[in-house]
Amino acid sequence: MATTATARTRGAAPSAPAPPAGPPARLRFGYASGSLVTATFTTLPGLLLLPYLTDTLGVGAALAGAVVFVPKAWDALLNPLVGRASDRTRTRWGARRPYVLWGGLAMAAAFALTFAGPLPGAAGAWFTAAGYLLTATAFAFFQVPYVAMPAELADRDEDRMRLVGGRVAVIGVAALVTGAAAPALIDAGGGGLAGHRWAGVFGAVVIALGALWVFAGTAATPGTAATPGTAATPGPAATPGPAATPGPAGPSGGAPPGRLPVAESEPGLRRQFAAARANPSFTALLRCAVVQSAATGVLLAGAPYFADHVLRDSAGLGALVVAFVAPNLLTVPLWSRLRGRRGYAWASALFAAGCLLLLAAPALPDAAVLAVMALAGAGHAGQLLFLYAMLPQCIARGGARGGSRRAGVLSGLFTTCEGLGVAAGPFLFGLVLQLSGYVSSGTGRAAEQSATAELGVLAGFAALPALATAAAVVLLRGYDRPTAPTDP
Repeated sequence: MATTATARTRGAAPSAPAPPAGPPARLRFGYASGSLVTATFTTLPGLLLLPYLTDTLGVGAALAGAVVFVPKAWDALLNPLVGRASDRTRTRWGARRPYVLWGGLAMAAAFALTFAGPLPGAAGAWFTAAGYLLTATAFAFFQVPYVAMPAELADRDEDRMRLVGGRVAVIGVAALVTGAAAPALIDAGGGGLAGHRWAGVFGAVVIALGALWVFAGTAATPGTAATPGTAATPGPAATPGPAATPGPAGPSGGAPPGRLPVAESEPGLRRQFAAARANPSFTALLRCAVVQSAATGVLLAGAPYFADHVLRDSAGLGALVVAFVAPNLLTVPLWSRLRGRRGYAWASALFAAGCLLLLAAPALPDAAVLAVMALAGAGHAGQLLFLYAMLPQCIARGGARGGSRRAGVLSGLFTTCEGLGVAAGPFLFGLVLQLSGYVSSGTGRAAEQSATAELGVLAGFAALPALATAAAVVLLRGYDRPTAPTDP
């Protein structure tokens, strides 16, 4: 009987494997904390830098927009190189984490310098421009490796969505806190140069905390562990390590569970760019990211002017920021039920509707204006979620087809396009102000404006983002096309 029972046991079908566990909570929270850096860099300069230049330093609106835009144009050259460097890096801390740590800390110091304001007028404007250029440079070294991490931290779309969902939620929290606290700190510090110094120090502290937290929170996790047997030599000159050193067998046969095999990086940037061009989904995502980020940049840059010259309440800026950002905390779980281009289209429709309704703001009570901002914010939360979730999908699918490690360069290209869009927003809004006759001020307080200038503020703040969003939806149409084969 024992022999028969043993035979039955041997002949029985094996039990179904347990469903794979998602990313651990420590990894989810650790990765998401990097959004403290991203949100601070996007929100505070987008919200404060243009009015700081026009209404405190007395710079013309068009020139102020150029000061905001030029550092991002520099990043357009730098980001792919940073991505390539992180792809080739082998250290005991992993490929991405050294950049996340040191880039974030350098960025914190440069951010404080941007708003230090040791001199008024033109000299102060040059100092601010130099500080912002240094901040943008350090941000490239943080952001490009950071964006590349989900494709290597998880091997399932569902797990990547969970990582990105946490990131979007923290972007909402950080933008909510920094966007509301910084204007209050400026007012508490007496406004003008002195008040903006406090805002710069506050932003620097938040950035440093985010960099330290994401570095610690992703330590010793599968996708960030150092490749055994490789040299700890970071930087572009590092010799590419071999394909993933054999370790405990996982589902793919060569990597532990939850870790993607680290493929050898492509030998040159030309091949990397060719791989990006051969991926229609990725190129469609890039085009969409540029235009959508410009819409966000316009909305951020225009908010202080909208509060001052349309709502006639400069203290209402904090309430506008809260109304726009708070829906991030509530709507991300709902948006997560949709996927890809279809979800992005629905979110964009909601965002554009909210923006267009703001054209009626002069006739609406304050509570209704805040409700409309919340409507636009709910759509924006979905836009961020779908854009950030589609990126690691493109990276993972491209790596699976090509077998090369492209996450750094592809995320660098994405970050470049996103940054250019965010910077183009204030530049475009500055042009609208200049064309409508906006008068700058060097007193720390906005000057009285003509009816034409006030109409320019309203049109730029409400109509431009809606038009840009409609264009972004159209540009994303090629996202689901198959990837063309590349040369081996």
